[in-house]
Amino acid sequence: MSVLEFGFLVLAGIGAGLTGSIAGLASLISYPALLATGLPPVTANVTNTVALVLNSVGSVSASRPELRGQGRRLLPLAVAAVLGGAVGAVLLLLTPSAAFERIVPFLIAGASAAILVQRPPRELAAEGAREHPVPRDPWWLALGTFVVGIYGGYFGAAAGVLLLAMYLLGTGESLPRGNAMKNVILGVANAVAAVGYVLFTSVAWSAALPLAIGCLIGGRLGPRVVRRSPQGALRTIIAVAGLGLAVYLGIQAYS
Repeated sequence: MSVLEFGFLVLAGIGAGLTGSIAGLASLISYPALLATGLPPVTANVTNTVALVLNSVGSVSASRPELRGQGRRLLPLAVAAVLGGAVGAVLLLLTPSAAFERIVPFLIAGASAAILVQRPPRELAAEGAREHPVPRDPWWLALGTFVVGIYGGYFGAAAGVLLLAMYLLGTGESLPRGNAMKNVILGVANAVAAVGYVLFTSVAWSAALPLAIGCLIGGRLGPRVVRRSPQGALRTIIAVAGLGLAVYLGIQAYS
């Protein structure tokens, strides 16, 4: 790999880390960047998954203020994500993905629309204080995480958008805290897949290293951007990016 390609992948990793830790759309940048360096699609997909582990390390380490007090709720969600990812991987080996790819754009579009129309957490909290105490997390949150884990292991595109929408709607948390939850759970699921790839497939380490370095840097910066940005504007950006991805995948699936 040339010095130019190395630098290109570091920059792509920074962009992917920022995008992934903010909106769960890292692969929109990292995967095409790997293809641009000449890697075949399967090798690029495997290498991308391994490199994105550093994205999660960066984003989770930078989200400690938002994760404070959330350890108890995250444990069952992490277990659900690991189990779902394992089921999804098995399904991928046993069934064709063409039919599922036709459903994916609608799932992503629905999740993006949910982020767009959800009322701000401040408004929800005020209403809850007037009418009833803030409830515990709904019982279906772990089940939903398991289902998204299956989706992530089976197909993967924009699983972070689905998780973020579910956590925002299910918990009523602010965007920074919901985003921190998403980063942890997505990181756990991604790490499980990466271990499997390292053990059973070939990783292009010369490309994974610079991409991972960039992902670590971008992942560290992302939560700080979320923490300081206007929530309404950032929600709109995430939702519009998700809708754009849904349209793109829909064109691919139905063309």
